[in-house]
Amino acid sequence: MWKKIVIAPILLLIYFYKIVISPLMPSSCRFQPTCSSYFVEALKIHGPLYGTYLGMKRILSCHPWGKNGYDPVPEKKCSH
Repeated sequence: MWKKIVIAPILLLIYFYKIVISPLMPSSCRFQPTCSSYFVEALKIHGPLYGTYLGMKRILSCHPWGKNGYDPVPEKKCSH
């Protein structure tokens, strides 16, 4: 429950970007899925801390000299 509360403001910022800001900018995403979709999925799979880390890492790697192509969110490792 607390994870959803912590994730909610981050998701709102991402959705604001996707709905309001992204349509005003030229399409230039280097990755599949897009960085914003990756960030949302990372938060939902890994929670607020590691999900934010993964999302920010992806955004920071999105530059002309960075990688490109298919880059899915890593699966959550099971802890036994």
